[in-house]
Amino acid sequence: MRRIFSPDSPYKVQARSLAIFWTLLIFIACFTPGEDIPQVAVPDADKWTHIFLFGGFTFLWLCARPVRTISSLAGLFLIAVALGAFIEVMQGWLTFLGRSMELMDAIADAVGGILGIGFFCLLAYFATRKDIRK
Repeated sequence: MRRIFSPDSPYKVQARSLAIFWTLLIFIACFTPGEDIPQVAVPDADKWTHIFLFGGFTFLWLCARPVRTISSLAGLFLIAVALGAFIEVMQGWLTFLGRSMELMDAIADAVGGILGIGFFCLLAYFATRKDIRK
């Protein structure tokens, strides 16, 4: 497991393919016409979906490029925020989709981005730390 989170990971190509697929999934999910989205009885399901999608986005892109410098983490976070904002603006403009621009969705995207980065860093820490019991 340690090798997944190292900068010289042999799994970068597979992770990049999965990250590209996940990014396409975000676009498909966010540009699906509103009438085609099933209604669920879970409170704020839309916001939880945004958190999950963008958490997966940042996590998978970090697996594809497992560098943990502050600038690379901040850059990926900014990319996630920009992507979320772009999608929200496009939903507002493309009114024929039956979707709307919502600030809370963009905030949920940012929260998901932070959680995905945090989850990656936490797993990387535990995967690469030295066993102190030796």
